Amino acid sequence: MTRILVTGANGFVGRALCCEAVTHGFQVRGVTRVTSPAGGGVEKVCVGAIDERTDWTDALAGVDVVIHLAARVHVMRDDATDPLAEFLRVNLHGTANLARQAAHAGVRRFVYVSSIKVNGEATSGQTRLVETDIPSPQDPYGVSKNEAELALCKIAEETGLELVIVRPPLVYGPAVKGNFIQMLKVLSWGVPLPLSSVRNLRSLVFVGNLVGALMVCATHPAATGQTYLVNDGEDVSTPDLLRQLGEAMGRPVRLLSCPPVLLKWGGQMIGKADQLERLLGSLRVDSGKIRRELNWTPPYTLQQGLQETAEWYRNTHL
Repeated sequence: MTRILVTGANGFVGRALCCEAVTHGFQVRGVTRVTSPAGGGVEKVCVGAIDERTDWTDALAGVDVVIHLAARVHVMRDDATDPLAEFLRVNLHGTANLARQAAHAGVRRFVYVSSIKVNGEATSGQTRLVETDIPSPQDPYGVSKNEAELALCKIAEETGLELVIVRPPLVYGPAVKGNFIQMLKVLSWGVPLPLSSVRNLRSLVFVGNLVGALMVCATHPAATGQTYLVNDGEDVSTPDLLRQLGEAMGRPVRLLSCPPVLLKWGGQMIGKADQLERLLGSLRVDSGKIRRELNWTPPYTLQQGLQETAEWYRNTHL
């Protein structure tokens, strides 16, 4: 029986991935940074901080496939003295250390969950991001993910480790955190939002779709040595996203008209330019490669994913 090691097993995606892998009959070992009780058919291993010094010996024993989710994630307010150094410590050096030890331990495949930020931050017109784009990371988090990809490719070439890289856009679903749950909070309050004039399109990926893609990447022979972008298969504008979530939550959504240029100006004035760009700008992803090569299709539609997310929020926060 295939044994899968999942790092970041207590995280938003990690919990869903462990559950899915157990359901499909895999032996699952979940790595956490702090001691955590086992449960749901998942063996838990605590490794502490993840960096270039982490000892993975016990965690990797008998493992066939590693799915590496754990990372220092992108944050809006980073209080580190040197954010890039901190991102590189975990996301580059910690990842490379794990991959080298995995190869030495006889692990067959390494699935690395990177980020669409390796490609860039935005698209325009009908353009979609694809795997062959020249990397264009714009922040320390994206830079660290790109550097990790390059390091992993080198390790795979030197050791024969089967490497698969997956770059998701924004991931949402039940138990989501970050900006997405903040948006759900604002919707639940019924606050009028000046976003009805926004005409953007963004790709998202529901956690259930991402987990399904990762399982295929962990097992499909054709995935070896490949990089894949994933999404829900349809893009959504910010106003439509808000309307669908509000309807699913049973909350009226009040959208007001305001020229996007004024919103951008206001965002710059209050130091929220990055957050505003995520609401106003477009970022479209082409997931055609994984569909063609691995015969993967998202098991959930965008509408289903938003419905499940909104119902979770309504049942747990309202």
